[in-house]
Amino acid sequence: MMAVNITNYGTLEKNRNFIVYTVSNLDDRSLKYLSENLEDEHTVEDGKLVITMYFTDKYYPFISDLAHYRFDDFKAREEIEMLVYLSGFLEDIL
Repeated sequence: MMAVNITNYGTLEKNRNFIVYTVSNLDDRSLKYLSENLEDEHTVEDGKLVITMYFTDKYYPFISDLAHYRFDDFKAREEIEMLVYLSGFLEDIL
């Protein structure tokens, strides 16, 4: 089963934030499809898909005060949202 983990995040400069998602446990067909069709910045490293997404301050999920106090909850939610996004994307190859 596909797994999504946030492996890096941060701020590059004001209003330019990023999250790096590492997607593992993809079969070869799914990995190839995502790699060829995702528009977001991505690479394939050791059979894993690494996706980097950029956010303005307004949409960056880790910028709020609440996110700092409940970081694990916010991180888990972001990982689930990416899992759902990629699962929907993969429906096209069924």
